Amino acid sequence: MSFLPLGLSSALLEILGKEGIVDATPIQAAAIPAVLRNKDLLGIAPTGSGKTASYVLPIVQGATTWEASKYREPVVLVMVPTRELALQVDAVFKTYLPAARGQSSLAVFGGASVNSQMQEIGKVSILIATPGRLLELVEKNAVRLSAVQTLVLDEADKMLSLGFKDEVDRILQLLPPRRQNLLFSATFSDDLGASHKRWLRDPQVIRVDSERVEIDLIRQSGYFVSEEKKGPLLRYLIKRSTYQQILVFASSTAKVDGIVHKLFKNGIHAAAMHSKLSQQMRRDALQQFKNGKLPVLVATDLLARGIDIEFLPCVINYELPRSPKDYIHRIGRTGRAESPGDAISLVSPEESAHFRVIQKKTGKQVPMIDGNHLDLHGY
Repeated sequence: MSFLPLGLSSALLEILGKEGIVDATPIQAAAIPAVLRNKDLLGIAPTGSGKTASYVLPIVQGATTWEASKYREPVVLVMVPTRELALQVDAVFKTYLPAARGQSSLAVFGGASVNSQMQEIGKVSILIATPGRLLELVEKNAVRLSAVQTLVLDEADKMLSLGFKDEVDRILQLLPPRRQNLLFSATFSDDLGASHKRWLRDPQVIRVDSERVEIDLIRQSGYFVSEEKKGPLLRYLIKRSTYQQILVFASSTAKVDGIVHKLFKNGIHAAAMHSKLSQQMRRDALQQFKNGKLPVLVATDLLARGIDIEFLPCVINYELPRSPKDYIHRIGRTGRAESPGDAISLVSPEESAHFRVIQKKTGKQVPMIDGNHLDLHGY
C-alpha cells in the first residue's frame, strides 16, 4: 500500500522517497493513521515487518505542532529492552526528524557514561531508553517525565518477560495519567495481554500474521546430531557454505563465547554478541557484520533484538530456543524483503521432542538430515 493516503506530510513523504521506500507494510498501513488520531494501540507483528517506522513516522508528524521542549522534559518516551535496539530506534528517528525542525532524539542506556548522557539530554524532545538507565537518570534529576505525551513500549513482550516489569511499573508511575500509549511486540504473551488491559484506553489492536509473513520465505532444514558433534558440524556448514553472513544463536553468554573461540581456532572469523561485552565491542561487531566484513556473528536471543539486516541469508540454531515463538523470532531474521533465506537447526537427541513441538506449533515440517553420518574429520 502507498504511503500517500496515510496522512503523512509532504516532508516525510519526500524523505521516504529519498530512502527508496515506496510502499507501507501492513503494520505501517494500519498503525500510522491510528497513531495520528492519538489512539492507544497494541501492534503485534513479526520482526522485520516495519514496526519501528509505524510509530516513528506519525510521532515525527505530530512533532511539527509541538512547542519547544522544556529543559530535561521529553515529550515522547520510547522504552526498549536493549542498548542495540535503543540505538536502532534512535537512528530511525534521526532519519525522519528533519521533517520536524527544532525537535531532537537521544538514546540512553547502561554500559555508557551516565554523565555524558546527562549532559546530552538538555532539550531533547524524544527520549529512547532502557528502563534501568532511565530510572538512574530520574534519580539523578537529569530528566523529568511529567511532560510525556506519548509512551512507546517497543518489544513489549520481552520488556515484560525478562525482568523489566518492576522497572517499567515504577516508570509508569512517574508519567502523566493522560497520555497516548503504544505497545509493539513480535509475539503476544500472557504478560502482554494483562498489561495492555491495564495501560491502554480503548486501544486499536493490530495483528499481522507472524508465521505467514516470516516462515513462508524461509527454507528450513535441520540436522540430528550428538551434542559433542555440534561444534564440528557448525564449522563444516560454515566452511562449505557460500553465505556472506551467518547469524548463529546459542542459549547463554558462556556458550556463545565457547563457540566463537572454537571458530577462531579453526580459521573462521567470528564475533560474539551478548550482554557481558562492552557497548563499544558489541557496536563494532554489529557494524562489521552488517557491512559484510564479519562473516559470522554468534548471539544470545536478547542481544539479537538489535540485529536488523534486510538480506541476511542464513540463521543457524546451535541450540533450540525455549519456545516456538522464540524460534519464529530467530528464523525471522532471514527471509525478509521478499528474499528467501535459510534457517538451519542443530538438534541433539535431548532436543528432539522439543523440536517436534516447535514444528507442530509453527505448522511446518522441517526436513532433517542425520548429521552423525557426515565425515566431520578435520572440522
